Amino acid sequence: MAEIISKRIADGTYPPGTRVPGIVELSAEFGIAASTAQKALAHLRGTGEVRTELGLGTFVADAK
Repeated sequence: MAEIISKRIADGTYPPGTRVPGIVELSAEFGIAASTAQKALAHLRGTGEVRTELGLGTFVADAK
């Protein structure tokens, strides 16, 4: 799932500054457990592709 989200960021489906679907939405879309979706978003945060704003959601990081 992290790879798919990363590709969507790269191809502009999720442009910089836009909100990435949340854990519940990703779980439903990919048919995975919420904990798996959470780990994938954590991985994307670790690579700097997304940032999380507490209480607001996860957003695509600004272009480097």
